[in-house]
Amino acid sequence: MSTIVFFHAHPDDEASGTAGSMARAAREGHRVVVVYATNGDHGEPAADLAEGETVVARRQSEAEASGRVTGTARIAWLGYADSGMTGWEQNAAAGAFHSADLDEAAARLVAVLDEEDADVLVGYDWHGGYGHPDHVKVHDVTERALELVARRPRLLEVTMNRDRMRTMFEMAKAAGMAEDWDPDGPGDDGNPVGMPESEIHWAVPLGDLVATKRAALACHASQTSDVGMMLAMEPDIFAMAFGTEYFIEPGHDAGMREGWFLEPKG
Repeated sequence: MSTIVFFHAHPDDEASGTAGSMARAAREGHRVVVVYATNGDHGEPAADLAEGETVVARRQSEAEASGRVTGTARIAWLGYADSGMTGWEQNAAAGAFHSADLDEAAARLVAVLDEEDADVLVGYDWHGGYGHPDHVKVHDVTERALELVARRPRLLEVTMNRDRMRTMFEMAKAAGMAEDWDPDGPGDDGNPVGMPESEIHWAVPLGDLVATKRAALACHASQTSDVGMMLAMEPDIFAMAFGTEYFIEPGHDAGMREGWFLEPKG
């Protein structure tokens, strides 16, 4: 059995990005650890926040609930603040992940990797999927941590399949179910969202675990804009949109393989 550390920027990113793979790994007996870079304090305040309850406390409790759904064995927090979107003044705020010293942030991640003697580390593609400053920083911190860790784990980078998104959008538009949107248009940092299929190595179909992914997302109910939009999808549409998780494996042979990246070799 392996120990897999999933490194995410904010609470709820694990649910939308890798919850299906996390749940499968846990179901198969692997140890699943999730590390959050930030506390998500710039997320949406829940409408039912109790007196004295903070956004951070709510989002941490939601992350814990999501972890119970996916079978996560440990949740760790690097202790940084949410940096907000590209160009926000929060990018440079004291304690923000985006402005954190790279070596310091990497050392915090390395501490978890070394404690866990991690076999696999899952980070983000080079622009964090859609260019959010904290997502890009996750990639940079992951790369630096791999230079410092005592035993280098296998690296995977979660991403989105831009070609698949384009195909689905064109189908939805033809059916009158979508407004104009350019899947190849700029994301938060000006780069297109996701990666082309030619640069992806693993497509992991979730099967019945798509329901688990949806349940993990539902744990983050305070984030009504993003999570609420996903949960508003009919189950069959949700399964089409989120029923496969995509990963890059640097150094792997070219070509996307549909399968499970933890399948025994030989």
